[in-house]
Amino acid sequence: MEKISPLLARLVRRLTRLPGIGERSAQRIALHLLSQDESETRELSRLLVEVRDKLGFCERCGFYAEARLCPICADPKRVESKLCVVEQPVEVLSLERSGIFRGLYHVLGGVISPLDGVHPGDLSIEHLLTRVKDENISEIILALSSSVEGETTSLYLGEQLDGLSLSVTRLARGLPAGSRLEYLDEATLSRAFEGRVKL
Repeated sequence: MEKISPLLARLVRRLTRLPGIGERSAQRIALHLLSQDESETRELSRLLVEVRDKLGFCERCGFYAEARLCPICADPKRVESKLCVVEQPVEVLSLERSGIFRGLYHVLGGVISPLDGVHPGDLSIEHLLTRVKDENISEIILALSSSVEGETTSLYLGEQLDGLSLSVTRLARGLPAGSRLEYLDEATLSRAFEGRVKL
């Protein structure tokens, strides 16, 4: 890093710890914050502390909430019979942004990964099974990553939900838009071929 104030260098280093922020982006953000009116920077600082203090997790789904329930679970217009299972809260944001799902969510808090010390008991799987029994769920959509850990978790959940009177589906896997076959890995190509649809 070029010669800058040690305090500014500390801020840049701290900003680079945020996801998706490299050193140049961190420098731009730091300099932008310094060029803003002092009231703007102080408001951002207060808001960060307030969010950290007041934001918790929805006791129903595990998404972020200021109250007992998050705004999604508290919304009477949601389709309560459909439950989309995701790994982390960020996936809820992605699905909500797309507007393609109007049901409820369940955040597992990760995926099964014995090598990383993450076992089924470390995730919100028991709570999911309780919700299925207590709520009128007709379909569970597994929206987990296509990694080995995501696949393992999907298979485990499939076994746990087997025999219950509900439909368990998973997101389709296939070809990314604009991709060429020559650049695809075998697993993606295989899933796309197996999931082909009639024209």
